[in-house]
Amino acid sequence: MNTIGHIFRLTTFGESHGTAIGGVIDGCPSQLKLDFDFIDSELLRRKTAQSSTASQRKEPDQIEWLSGLLDGVALGTPIAFMVRNVDCKPEDYEALKDVYRPSHADFTYEQKYGLRDWRGGGRASARTTLPIVVAGAIAKQLLKEKGIRVIAKVTVMGDAERARREGDTVGGIVECRIMGVPAGLGEPMFGKFSAELAHAMFSLPAVKGFEVGDGFALAGMKGSEANDTYINKEGKITTATNHSGGIQGGITNGNDVVFRVAFKPIPSLAQPQQTVNRAGETCQIAIGGRHDVCALPRAVVLVEALAAMVTVDMGMMQG
Repeated sequence: MNTIGHIFRLTTFGESHGTAIGGVIDGCPSQLKLDFDFIDSELLRRKTAQSSTASQRKEPDQIEWLSGLLDGVALGTPIAFMVRNVDCKPEDYEALKDVYRPSHADFTYEQKYGLRDWRGGGRASARTTLPIVVAGAIAKQLLKEKGIRVIAKVTVMGDAERARREGDTVGGIVECRIMGVPAGLGEPMFGKFSAELAHAMFSLPAVKGFEVGDGFALAGMKGSEANDTYINKEGKITTATNHSGGIQGGITNGNDVVFRVAFKPIPSLAQPQQTVNRAGETCQIAIGGRHDVCALPRAVVLVEALAAMVTVDMGMMQG
């Protein structure tokens, strides 16, 4: 399952220290003139080595467009692109190729496939999220034409600088708001707008929680407190509150769609940790190399990108 979406679809490929990473976008309408400057600016938001708490891997992230465009205009055919990996240092991981890093995907990938790419986590690396930004930037262009905006921000984050000094990592929460969404998007039962958002967000590395509207806080409310009562506001039916986060019955109600995504701390610690190797022998490791102290600053654009892709896809399904 390397593809997300029903009509507006993204298939990604590549590994952290492989030759390249990239994607194929299917379902992009023809005659859309791509804003390459905007796409590059979105990539810059997830770029490494921009702070002391970010990975110091220095990649130029130059997109090579392979198909689906004529003079920068979408043909309606699959848009293929790739970004070559330049600043690779697989030797940083040589000592870890036979051990299972705590809370990484080393053990689970090996159980599934019988082997794993130990060079920076391979397919499980956050490096492979770059194609999501590209597809998300195109989705944002499509939404802009319909007056829909997607904006995310960090609302909770640990002290990353202190964690860096201590050889530790921190997590936090990103909140996202989709504004201008029309009522009626989302499919019944197994294609709910909220379910599609959750599926997309849990595709990101380090995501461990998701909630829409007031989310888990609703469990502690009474129905009289949690219900969004309908009102007539200037001739338009809407709700007095938005505890539901703009989604009811899995279908958008015309209010802003609001959701939050919880990211766990990055599991690559410089501190010594106990683990086992492939032979089952207990050992101790301290992970070197180049790693983020916290995923959140670079993850904001990923949350926005996936939210934009889901919104475009749900709009196309609505017709």
